[in-house]
Amino acid sequence: MSEPSFPALKEIFNHARLQHIATQITAVHADFDRQRFLAACGDGLEGLSLMARLRRVTACLHQGLPADYPQALAILRRLAPRLDNRFVTLILPEYVAMYGLDDFDLSMDTLRFFTPFGSSEFAVRPFLRQDQTRAIALMSAWAGDDNEHVRRLASEGSRPRLPWSFRLEALCADPSPMAPILTQLREDPSLYVRKSVANHLNDITKDHPDWVMDLLASWPLDRPFCAWIARHALRTLIKQGDRRALGLIGAGHVAQVSVGELSITPTDIQLGDSIRLAFRLSSTVAVPQRLVIDYRVHYVKKSGDTSAKVFKLKTLTLPAQGVMEITRTQIIRNFTTRIHYPGQHAVDILINGECLARGAFTLR
Repeated sequence: MSEPSFPALKEIFNHARLQHIATQITAVHADFDRQRFLAACGDGLEGLSLMARLRRVTACLHQGLPADYPQALAILRRLAPRLDNRFVTLILPEYVAMYGLDDFDLSMDTLRFFTPFGSSEFAVRPFLRQDQTRAIALMSAWAGDDNEHVRRLASEGSRPRLPWSFRLEALCADPSPMAPILTQLREDPSLYVRKSVANHLNDITKDHPDWVMDLLASWPLDRPFCAWIARHALRTLIKQGDRRALGLIGAGHVAQVSVGELSITPTDIQLGDSIRLAFRLSSTVAVPQRLVIDYRVHYVKKSGDTSAKVFKLKTLTLPAQGVMEITRTQIIRNFTTRIHYPGQHAVDILINGECLARGAFTLR
């Protein structure tokens, strides 16, 4: 499992939080050795990453719980509502993933119980990898659960490329076993669930774009929830200008527009400054048009070459002969995933996947 570097986030598991966990588990299991737990968890804590701390706490809990797995889970079920942070509750499904693979049914039922307190999305994945057919059968039932967290788990836990977790290689190779679950959730009343479905489908587009578009084409995309999922599921393909993906959201045609008065200000900036994009979009036809408007920045790399990144700007319907002013402000700053280098950065205005105007700014 890979993870971003978030120095502040790992402090969720600091010494004060360890004290809280020890207090709460002692309240539900009087035989728990509080001092042993705190000593083992706290040893070298500062040098551990977020996920390493989570696993350390889980392993130290295991040392203080009964060796009998069902008894240990009964204690952790009582602990779940007493923990004071949703991320901290991930120690509970992590316990199931680390110690429960030999008791499939009890473990999966326990993951379903734990997920409303935080999420079991990471912990369910070892069970999917161990017995995909059996796990998906259970997750199909979860997709019809009354609790939105359980329904989301059916989609989120089975994402082929879930961030911070390992890939589910079998589902990367063949996503078809997930089609019934994703279809069942396509009009879920919870936005929380629909976002997961969209992200799941976006994962699949990395390996099987046509499969995703075939599935979406079979959905009633005139219905608002399905249309919303389609737009977000296809976002990577839309940024790439994929004509079929654009067509599924009603923007597959060549835009009949002109882009005028493009300005990028200021034209010379320092790292940490903002740029402002502004242009006038004018229809050249007497019918309304569905338009997907993005912009692409060609970032200068250390080698002097460039690497392009597309940013969403607007999706809109431009009236017949309509005119619209479009603006966007962006701060140019470093991230863990992108370091900026001096030089001229070209900026393209993309409309329905085609570049219709270009400007530039220079980073000093």
